[in-house]
Amino acid sequence: MKRKISWQFILVGLIGSLWLLAGCQQQPTAVKQKLTDPKFTDISVHDPSVIKAAGQYYVIGSHMQTAKTKDFIHWRQLSTSVADQTMFPDIQSDLGDVFSDTNSDTLWAGDIERLADGKYYMYYCACEGDNPTSVLGLATADKITGPYHDQGVFLRSGNAIKDGASYDATKQPNVVDPHTFHDKNGKLWMIYGSYSGGIFILKMNEKTGLPEAGQGYGKRLLGGNHLRIEGSYVLYNAQTDYYYLFLSFGGLAADGGYNLRVARAKNPDGPYVDAQGHDFRKLRGPNGTTFDDETIAKYGVKLIGNYTFDTKKPFHSGYVSPGHNSAIYQKSSQKYFMIFHTRFPNQGEVYQDRVHQLFFTKAGWPVATPLRYAGETRTKYDLQQVIGDYQAIQFNKTISAKITTPNDLTIKSNGRVKANQTAKLAFQANGQESILTLGKHQYHGYFISQWDEYTKKQTMCFTGTDQAGEPLFLVRKATK
Repeated sequence: MKRKISWQFILVGLIGSLWLLAGCQQQPTAVKQKLTDPKFTDISVHDPSVIKAAGQYYVIGSHMQTAKTKDFIHWRQLSTSVADQTMFPDIQSDLGDVFSDTNSDTLWAGDIERLADGKYYMYYCACEGDNPTSVLGLATADKITGPYHDQGVFLRSGNAIKDGASYDATKQPNVVDPHTFHDKNGKLWMIYGSYSGGIFILKMNEKTGLPEAGQGYGKRLLGGNHLRIEGSYVLYNAQTDYYYLFLSFGGLAADGGYNLRVARAKNPDGPYVDAQGHDFRKLRGPNGTTFDDETIAKYGVKLIGNYTFDTKKPFHSGYVSPGHNSAIYQKSSQKYFMIFHTRFPNQGEVYQDRVHQLFFTKAGWPVATPLRYAGETRTKYDLQQVIGDYQAIQFNKTISAKITTPNDLTIKSNGRVKANQTAKLAFQANGQESILTLGKHQYHGYFISQWDEYTKKQTMCFTGTDQAGEPLFLVRKATK
């Protein structure tokens, strides 16, 4: 039996179909790379310095804390203190003079580099702590894990100086926090320093692993008059042909406002400048001042600072005082990684390590992913894949304990942006650099689909930097 279909029924069905289609267009299309819960394993290495060895990545930090990983996701803690380290056969005996000369019972941020002879060169340092009474020495080993044999101290500062030489902490360095690296031509350098007289760099001898003669403390790159800048680390990018100098501004404690910044130069020994053209050689505190954060706040392209995705106190997500990083390029994946320690909201001084990917803008400045690395790869996205409701973390360069909180932002299906200020998106498909404008800020950066460990879901993110060197993070809200 045939039934008669009225034109009203057809019209209702057509309208319903169009409504359904319109609704579907408001939802992002699927991202090709499927991420699942990586089940992170965490470690605590303060001031992690990374090196690849024996098919794995090792980090060494303060207090002889060490760990290793194969994928930057799953880590294994190897040691937590001077007491349980195994790299030195008998560290109290081997480095007894080091501890005695610095009135210390521990080591500070160390670094390991492999030189042309195939051996591993550990640059260790110790400091009294409340003054720059410090030493910086060298130990060598045939294997990354040791045993290391002391080759002696080669730099001293403060009351650790034994030859009676004059020392001015406002002009000369605190000899801690070394990072030894090879430049693009294979030449060896060491950058070091913390607060006090600033950050210095030395030309090093590849055969001995020691500074070339006649340099004294070396060349000052920045600082003076006890500015809160430390944790220097240099990474060369062959594509941009720049050396990137990573630095931690502020204080490392949970209320210290620690944050990561970067400058760049065409030569390893500078001059280093930021996106606004600030010359870091001029970065010095006014005479007679100590910890003048206001003077240094404008310098550098900021990568990350205090932030949370929570909207109500007490905060439970995000980072507090992320800093003292290292960075590395992984040839097999063609990815750049930044490794740093961080504290967390409402957890006091407890710290762990985190790894975030780095991307470089067309202008050649690094931006860090909003979420920790979980195996994601930036790929080709279209506009429909990035529409949705986001939490926006809009950083500034003030050095403060304040935690940046999110604002709502929506990317609509037509590419328009709704936010708490004038906003627009110049979206570029195929994984190219997009530009998101918020008020007077124009952020250049990239969309990347990441794993959100707080919601336990994969979601779209954006990372960018503006003309003032201030970053923006977007993380799309989880849908029910």
